[in-house]
Amino acid sequence: MRHQKHQSREMGYTSNTHIIRRELLRQIVQLFADGRLEDEIDRIPIKMAPKRKPAQHRCCIHKERAVIKYKMFPLLGFTVDEEQDELTPLRYYAKQAKERPSLKNEILTVVDEACTSCVKAQYVVSNLCRGCVARPCIMNCPKGAVSMQNGQAKIDPASCINCGICKKQCQYHAIIHVPIPCEAACPVGAISKDEYGVERIDDEKCIYCGKCLVACPFGSIFEVSQIIDVMMAIRNEEHLTALFAPAIHGQFDLTTGQIESLLKEIGFNEVVEVADGARQTVIHESAEFAERIEHGQPFMTTSCCPSYVEAVDKHVPGLRPFVSDTPSPMMYAADIARKEYPGTKTVFIGPCIGKRKEARKNDKVDLVLSFEELNAMIVALDIDLGKLPDNEKRNNAKTLDRGFALSGGVAAAVKAERPDIKIDELAINGIDKKALGMLKAYAKGKAPANFIEVMCCEGGCINGPASLGELAGNRKLFNVNLK
Repeated sequence: MRHQKHQSREMGYTSNTHIIRRELLRQIVQLFADGRLEDEIDRIPIKMAPKRKPAQHRCCIHKERAVIKYKMFPLLGFTVDEEQDELTPLRYYAKQAKERPSLKNEILTVVDEACTSCVKAQYVVSNLCRGCVARPCIMNCPKGAVSMQNGQAKIDPASCINCGICKKQCQYHAIIHVPIPCEAACPVGAISKDEYGVERIDDEKCIYCGKCLVACPFGSIFEVSQIIDVMMAIRNEEHLTALFAPAIHGQFDLTTGQIESLLKEIGFNEVVEVADGARQTVIHESAEFAERIEHGQPFMTTSCCPSYVEAVDKHVPGLRPFVSDTPSPMMYAADIARKEYPGTKTVFIGPCIGKRKEARKNDKVDLVLSFEELNAMIVALDIDLGKLPDNEKRNNAKTLDRGFALSGGVAAAVKAERPDIKIDELAINGIDKKALGMLKAYAKGKAPANFIEVMCCEGGCINGPASLGELAGNRKLFNVNLK
């Protein structure tokens, strides 16, 4: 198995921004479960930033409270831009979240109150500046953004257009480039600052990989959550079927039977393992591969990763003829659920933001929960994972199907399914700008392998942007041999 590794780090890690987001999720679930959401949600910012406690993360407690307030918008299922009146309390939005008839189309939103703390200009003059007579930084700046102050050059953020000419001209290397983390992390240039210094996500370019969300040091980028919709469906006693992704085995040290018990204790009526859908994907994708190769196509790529599919559709359209037409395991799992439980509402549970977009494009999956949201429900509902009963009827032997969560897992399963076909596989382990360049080259019709597996997240789905940093990437929990 050949792997092309591009990202410098894995996505599954924990930072303080993750802790804050998870605490907000926990409090929302707790208040909802206790029937106090509308009565007490407005107190959350005050409790987390009390009056006589020094500000922990911002300039003052008032800024902290404002940031906390707006971070709850996406957790309630709204974008920040939906606020019409700043005086409208959170309880109004909580009420609207419980009563809304349909879901929002937006996948991601930016909390501007948090985002404005980031750097405004990407070029900064360091103390290496000698205040030279030549002053090429000043002479060559097209906007007059550089001036001399106290014997050193200084860049005016309001005038700077981040062209980098000053840095190139400085012979002392005194001007440094400070990348904006979310922009640097985005492989497709879908996020940039507006005229107010707030990052905006271009939906025409975004592939919903979640790299910006993970990279943001201020925690200003959020998924638009559906956790309230799921809990309302449980409260209204709607018939719900949970579709849990194989990556869950890299998050919780539980057997498949215990995972079923966990989901049923939360309130789901039925449970379908997405690995069962992966079995159908393997069968159909291997047959499709054999047919394409037989008809002279030089190679085929997988189609399981929704962010990769979005990348092809929006940025590498020439590669589309080489992408498998086989539906993802999530789609097949939804088919299984609807066939076995007619009239059920399906809820996918996984570590992927891209799955939210994939679910919106069809009517097979009704709602999507992230592993972070699932964990918030576990903590808020005080579920003891160590006491969950095990359903021994659950099959734990389908290791290759569960291996879809790992980079190389899809190719390994397809090879095992069709040992009669010569499969020369290549795994692209993470999508970044370099990987996109390679894919654009492959779109010309030549590739170094005939079966190319593409995963947007390095290591596979176990390192998805909505995974839990404590166990994310723990391959030991899978017991899967991909060789």
